[in-house]
Amino acid sequence: MRYIITGKNINVTEGLKNAIYEKIGKLEKYFKPETEVRVAFSVQKKDKHKVEVTIPIKGTVIRAEEESTDMYVSIDLVEEIIERQIKKYKNKIIDSKQSDYGLSEAFAAEEANEEEIVITRSKKFPMKPMDPEEACVEMELTGHNFFVFRNSETDKVNVVYKRSGNTYGLIEPEY
Repeated sequence: MRYIITGKNINVTEGLKNAIYEKIGKLEKYFKPETEVRVAFSVQKKDKHKVEVTIPIKGTVIRAEEESTDMYVSIDLVEEIIERQIKKYKNKIIDSKQSDYGLSEAFAAEEANEEEIVITRSKKFPMKPMDPEEACVEMELTGHNFFVFRNSETDKVNVVYKRSGNTYGLIEPEY
């Protein structure tokens, strides 16, 4: 795997790089050698050490982030999450693409104990056109952490979502 390691508000030391190579390196058995792994370290305030790992593979992104008071603990936690995601969704990823997906052949050939995804509720609602700011207000009024709406400027379906620190994000799909 090829690693791209960056840091925000932190000097990425050889120790941190080696920890990533050791922990995330355990996941090499699941991926092809040319797979790219993006790792971002960040420190917020004194006790918030965050690690984000992103692994793009043919049309999908496997991503996890963890935060703790120790960067090495965050690395351990994020590795466990990614491994769990890969194992849980392996068959769904392979079946949906029907082709060589970026996973190693040995891992793709393994049998998986698959948990079925069950949708317990389906909801229909009218989408009146509105701007993203109005959608944020609607989201707050409903008490949800995301809101789907039709953007009055582009006439496309968008999503606003709540981020940490009382900020908002906007998802605008490309067709």
